[in-house]
Amino acid sequence: MTMPTDLPIIDLMLGLPSEEAKRSYDFMRPLFRDKQSLESFDFPVEYMFKDVPTFSNLGDRIKYTLEQMDAYNIERALIGVSLTDEVARTAMQQHPDRFIASCSTEPNNGMEDVRNIVRLHEEFDIKAVGAFPAGCVPQVPINDKRFYPVYAKCVELDIPIFCCVGVPGPRIPMACQHVELIDEVMWFFPELKFVMRHGAEPWDDLAVKLMLKWPNLYYSTSAFAPKYYPESIVNYANTRGADKILYAGYFPMGLSLERIFEDMPSVPFRDHVWPKFLRENALKVLGIE
Repeated sequence: MTMPTDLPIIDLMLGLPSEEAKRSYDFMRPLFRDKQSLESFDFPVEYMFKDVPTFSNLGDRIKYTLEQMDAYNIERALIGVSLTDEVARTAMQQHPDRFIASCSTEPNNGMEDVRNIVRLHEEFDIKAVGAFPAGCVPQVPINDKRFYPVYAKCVELDIPIFCCVGVPGPRIPMACQHVELIDEVMWFFPELKFVMRHGAEPWDDLAVKLMLKWPNLYYSTSAFAPKYYPESIVNYANTRGADKILYAGYFPMGLSLERIFEDMPSVPFRDHVWPKFLRENALKVLGIE
């Protein structure tokens, strides 16, 4: 039950830090109604996290990120790319052996969103699409018809979708991310590789039931310090779900890598789970040799 220290890790949620990180949450502002979210918070879930990483005078953001990854034996990381993000573009061009490209979806944009996914796949060879149903403006439930063209394109490109599920951290409605909505999606798209993000709480027991039911449904640990991984998820990984649970961090959004890997050795995974959790399952789901 000891975490291996010599295993190269694949991190399925990592970003390139920026001094202007707070601007990246502007897309959600139309959904905020409480005064703190509108006026006080730099980070819309800062009430949930302490010691949120902040940055000033970073210099070379890519170099800094690689140094952080090296310090914690992270061999490769899934990062977001877009047609306008020059730093991410440079990172992918200069370090294709360290960074794996993904892109976000906004299903309210219809076919233009699908075309954007195709363009990014052609340019960056994206290996995943990320979805935040509660953060869409307006919100889009997981099983909504607006998501179906995105799911179909993911199946066609043979790439997974990483989707936030459970109660969202920002103070916005949660109904669109209820875990039960995944059931219909997996029934209609049995070939779709669907990876749950951000905990699935308070429906983590239901998430386990659905993973038992659907072969292509997975769970990643993003946005949770390891000491708070749900007990149901740890138990599932240790019994029938060793192939279904994937490591994802939350640096630099809400957690430092120091915090994550300070906690990690205390997670009571069995020995056979660690290599799958930290590396092998990610390579399988992303389709990387």
